[in-house]
Amino acid sequence: MEKGGIVLNTILVVVNLVVLLLLISGLFLMQKKHVSFSKRVFTALGLGLIFGLAIHQIYGKTSDVTINTIDWFSIVGSGYVKLLQMVVMPLVFISIVGAFTKLKITKNIGKISFLVIGLLLGTTAIAAAIGIGSALGFGLDGIHLNQGVAEAARNAELKETVVTVKDATIPQQILQLFPSNPFQDLTGARPTSTIAVVIFAAFIGIAYLGVRKKNEEQGEFFAKIIDSLYFIIMRVVTLILRLTPYGILAIITKVSATSDYEAIAKLGKFVIASYVALILMFIVHLLLLSLAKLSPVQYVKKGLPTLTFAFTSRTSAGTLPLTTKTLTKDFGVSEGISNFAASFGLSIGQNGCAGIYPAMLAVMVAPSAGINPASPSFILTLILVVALSSFGVAGVGGGATFAALIVLSVLNLPIAIVGLLISVEPLIDMGRTALNVSGAMTAGVLTSKVTGEFEKEVYQNSKVIEA
Repeated sequence: MEKGGIVLNTILVVVNLVVLLLLISGLFLMQKKHVSFSKRVFTALGLGLIFGLAIHQIYGKTSDVTINTIDWFSIVGSGYVKLLQMVVMPLVFISIVGAFTKLKITKNIGKISFLVIGLLLGTTAIAAAIGIGSALGFGLDGIHLNQGVAEAARNAELKETVVTVKDATIPQQILQLFPSNPFQDLTGARPTSTIAVVIFAAFIGIAYLGVRKKNEEQGEFFAKIIDSLYFIIMRVVTLILRLTPYGILAIITKVSATSDYEAIAKLGKFVIASYVALILMFIVHLLLLSLAKLSPVQYVKKGLPTLTFAFTSRTSAGTLPLTTKTLTKDFGVSEGISNFAASFGLSIGQNGCAGIYPAMLAVMVAPSAGINPASPSFILTLILVVALSSFGVAGVGGGATFAALIVLSVLNLPIAIVGLLISVEPLIDMGRTALNVSGAMTAGVLTSKVTGEFEKEVYQNSKVIEA
């Protein structure tokens, strides 16, 4: 009987795999018929949602059939994300160095860096304020959250990270941003590896400027090497981006098949408050673009495929190639500024993960520490801490947890709440990641507009450039 059950489960897993392959074939036919990239992405999103819900309803989220099916599906979904992550560090490094080798950007390098970082930190401060307002408006309270088995396990996992964060002073945390071993950071070994690679690349770029002044021939030779490497890496990126619809299909199928809908319902108030804050902050991005006399409708239309991928994949780092492509080809931002904004946006001023989320958690646990979360002094302090702590937050899954631990530790607030929200973490993280990417793109577009390195006709063109 047990053997028969194993055979039946295997057959059902094979059936699910066949369905996935049929859906992939359908998406491939759409590509062959030259259906637009955006339509293929949203078709994959819809199909994955329906397929995942069907698996959830028929087999349950913890059954052997579901677990084994998703394990196989991960070859497509997680495999695609890994391919994107494969090119992230090389792309960040080459992009920043390449920004220095382009004559146009080197004239405004200081201004561009200041604007990009300023916009990222400024929007994060606004995001924190919105997060505080949402938490207060919905009356969120962390005292009444219950710790189950999953939550206890999560807090146990976080113990080591908690000790590391609590023991580190702010100067020590700043020191963690610097690259002591750039080759190690190129592997993404540390939470702050991305910003470390950016700093290392900036030193290489500054060194190039000095060499070019003293030995123009050597400078030009180096610039040609960097340009060649950039084109090669971008070609690799293009090849990977063509797999986007298939990756999204598998990823969203996994999410909808394995989500704990009962836990989501129990924490529904927090989920709703989070998404209200995320949506409001996205509207702020659109308002900033409107103030710059740019169409927010065009921004949404042309940026939606990238934001959709960020939403489903939950990785800002994995979305980097799409972010860069959207800024340059669809929004008309210069390559140099695109490289700066997309790269800096991975680890500085993430509006969702480092802005809204830590601020909401701080408001929720403040009463347990005898603090009135509505007091102006607490709110101003929290906004400042959130903005400053947003440096070096990893642009991969877990970045929001790291940011929350830093903020709560600096304010001497209870940190157990971070583990108590594990059941809704994936659902909220989807929206946070999309907002992170939107923040980086908004910073890139506005900086490009201010510095005059912006092709408005490209932005206004309704056509989305295919990957």
